Amino acid sequence: MNRRIAVATLFLLSDLCNAQVVTAPTVPGGQSWIQRSNAFTQEVLDLEMKYAPEEGTRNGLAQYDTDVSVPTLANLLAEDKEAALLADQFEAQLKKEKDANVAEDLQILAHNERLSIQIDNYSQNHRVEYRNPTSWTFSGLRALLDAQMPAERRQSAVIRLQKYAGLASGYRPLATVMRERTEAQMAKPGMAYPSRRELETQLARNATIIKGIADLFRKYDLTAWEEPFETLKKQLVDYDAWQRAILLPKAAAGAGLQPEEYALRLEDDGVDIPPDQLATMAHKAFAQIQSEMVPLAAKIAKTHDWPSADYRDVIAQLKKNQIAGAAILPLYTDHLHAIEGIIRDHNLVTLPDRPAIIEIATAAESVQQPAPHMRQPPLVHNSGQRGVFVLPLNIPAGAGQAASTKLDDFSYEAASWALIAHEARPGHELQFDSMVERGVSLARAIYAENATNVEGWGLYSEYLVQPYVPIEGQLITLQGRLARAARAFLDPELQSGKIQPDQAMAILTHEVCLSAPLANEEVERFTFRNPGQATSYFYGYTRLLDLRRKTEGTLGSKFNLMRFHDFILAQGLLPPSVMEKAVIEEFVPQEESHP
Repeated sequence: MNRRIAVATLFLLSDLCNAQVVTAPTVPGGQSWIQRSNAFTQEVLDLEMKYAPEEGTRNGLAQYDTDVSVPTLANLLAEDKEAALLADQFEAQLKKEKDANVAEDLQILAHNERLSIQIDNYSQNHRVEYRNPTSWTFSGLRALLDAQMPAERRQSAVIRLQKYAGLASGYRPLATVMRERTEAQMAKPGMAYPSRRELETQLARNATIIKGIADLFRKYDLTAWEEPFETLKKQLVDYDAWQRAILLPKAAAGAGLQPEEYALRLEDDGVDIPPDQLATMAHKAFAQIQSEMVPLAAKIAKTHDWPSADYRDVIAQLKKNQIAGAAILPLYTDHLHAIEGIIRDHNLVTLPDRPAIIEIATAAESVQQPAPHMRQPPLVHNSGQRGVFVLPLNIPAGAGQAASTKLDDFSYEAASWALIAHEARPGHELQFDSMVERGVSLARAIYAENATNVEGWGLYSEYLVQPYVPIEGQLITLQGRLARAARAFLDPELQSGKIQPDQAMAILTHEVCLSAPLANEEVERFTFRNPGQATSYFYGYTRLLDLRRKTEGTLGSKFNLMRFHDFILAQGLLPPSVMEKAVIEEFVPQEESHP
């Protein structure tokens, strides 16, 4: 199923499986409804971890460490059947539920199950999906082979490796299962195939990921892994050879999804307006942001006595100040502390006491997730693990790219301000910490999550900090906002065929000033990595900014920015329309009665 686990920092929310935990937050007074809501949510979590035990590991449950997913069609259909029964139960409870908060969470859970089934059904009836056992195994093993994982649990990765390779009793090779699934889909008439660009790119990168698996086992000095790894490696290499011979010749020349499928993707990511309307909004914002960049670029050029004041040339000059090697982490750490000072000085939002963590990605991690991101800790039953802000600074070249093309978008000083604000504070790290500390329900922390409510806050966080950072950082923050607006029209227009990938590359490299590797990654994201998702940053940001303006207009002199942001964070990952309802019905009356 299209299961989603939240994408940023989250500590323990509750102990519902009777597993031993180290700490657990106290549910705030007057919020006893959370325990009732969490009991319903645990049923969904149990179902997910039954069919995807790797998620159990990520959620801190050691009993799942030696188990692996078995992605047969029979298991998919069984999971969907159980999910439909859960949705029926939630909807029946909803009819008699008297607590408004629990009712809201039941709606969230039922919608999540129904939408996941709908996406599965569409794919099963219309698409030959690209299945990549190389990425699958890397992700499953990476969940165990991590610095924050207790050493005694890492050895379970060897058992998991054996099962992926089909060497354990009762298990068949993952590559064989995936090949059979693909062949069954190919036998159906009228199926849509993956794009040639997707296949060629992923096949070119799998060797790096396979090497990354071996590197992880060596890093943690595990034993008895070499033989099963060699077996798995051969299976993965043979699988890719089969794909080149059989699937690649059938691959689609273009990358567009059918309108119905694209609409499902947008809904899954929380975008609730038509693609054409979104693109129109984004084109308008793109032009406005460019106009805001002009005077800033001119001021920077004058300060440095640079020959050109064009924002494109100024960004190119700023990128020359690359921070390399051992200097990267200290720079980001210093700027994080500076941003925390800005937040406190201007009363933007309440900060926690604990520090944030930043690290550089490995090569294999960079292939898996080429953009800066938060590596999530276990969502429940956390034994002390924390989220990590990961900087993938060396993205391997994609199909048709020169290997020497350099990524320079994140490793220069002016870029660090917006990245820290988005991924760390006041962005994702604070977003998820606040949910834990304030006692938000599991349904809102996990299953209300979509890219619009998560990434909307991330981009809004950049907006909050922008006026107070150095002017160079202000310009690059605007560049980031320009990139998000570009995403919101390039993604739907690539899907509709209105523009082609080479045109999107030209806009991203010339107008947005991204490096060729990053622009290439963006186009991959729009076309086959995750169509629809990239639009959510711009859309979520615009909805949140609009809500703030409405609330400020209603409250006038009684509007308090810190209390507004604290309230937003305390609600969890609510969709924009539900968040607006909460602000109108709860926050505004509270503030009107505030002394």
